Amino acid sequence: MTAIMALATSFLWGLADFGGGLLTRRMPALTVVVVSQVLAVGVLGVVVVATGGWSEAGPQLWFAVAAGVVGPVAMLCFYRALALGPMGVVSPLGALGGVAVPLGVGLVLGERPGVLQFAGIAVAVAGVVLASGPQRGAPVQRQTLLLTLVAAFGFGSVMALIAEAATTMTGLFLALFVQRVCNVAVGGSALFVSVRRGNPALPAEGRNGVWTALPALAFVGLADVAANGTYNLAAQHGPVTVAAVLASLYPVVTALAARGVLQERLRTVQAAGAGLALVGTVLLAAG
Repeated sequence: MTAIMALATSFLWGLADFGGGLLTRRMPALTVVVVSQVLAVGVLGVVVVATGGWSEAGPQLWFAVAAGVVGPVAMLCFYRALALGPMGVVSPLGALGGVAVPLGVGLVLGERPGVLQFAGIAVAVAGVVLASGPQRGAPVQRQTLLLTLVAAFGFGSVMALIAEAATTMTGLFLALFVQRVCNVAVGGSALFVSVRRGNPALPAEGRNGVWTALPALAFVGLADVAANGTYNLAAQHGPVTVAAVLASLYPVVTALAARGVLQERLRTVQAAGAGLALVGTVLLAAG
């Protein structure tokens, strides 16, 4: 159960990051974050009402609030870094933060992976870095690196917080709803300040550009929500250390999506990295 849910998380996050990175090349990153999360809030609100999720309200929702405050900052930094590129550098560095923070939390809480799982963690992380490696000679600006590191710590913190936010399915829906409401509040405030400072909120095409991109924005927002949900399930049904590593394989998905859609060619080392990531997954599942 843990392996399946965590791998589903990596698949969903990989596609969401790829879509978010593409959208920020056409419109401001804050707009992408806010609109995609507003759409997610609408869907989650319907789900919470339909499932009676309000009955699960409790102190644990403060973890969802914290995740909702940290999340927009991490997403904004990450999407901005993806827009500055190259994706092959930004994506794996962002993923390593998602491994390091929950892994550290799991170890502090007393989790001790077995020998096979330790080997799987090492192999999977190495595979992520290699599979998402930059194209030859791809430059990395200092601003891009800083944004990516901030995003990495933020993503790892969100993963650790959301794992504590709910213990039941209906409670998970409510926690994700609260998280997304906070995302919109923080992101919307940042967008307001940005506009007041003279920065554009709309793409070059104006409102028509946003309307045209609504399906893609909805996909990004809902895929991110679904990934948070599957990660919570993975962490609840197994070791956080294993769930965090498997969930952080999403750069492989991002790299493959870039290959299929943008025709970015995979180097030999990237193909080898994808293979290592698969081997690491098998070792973690076997352990």
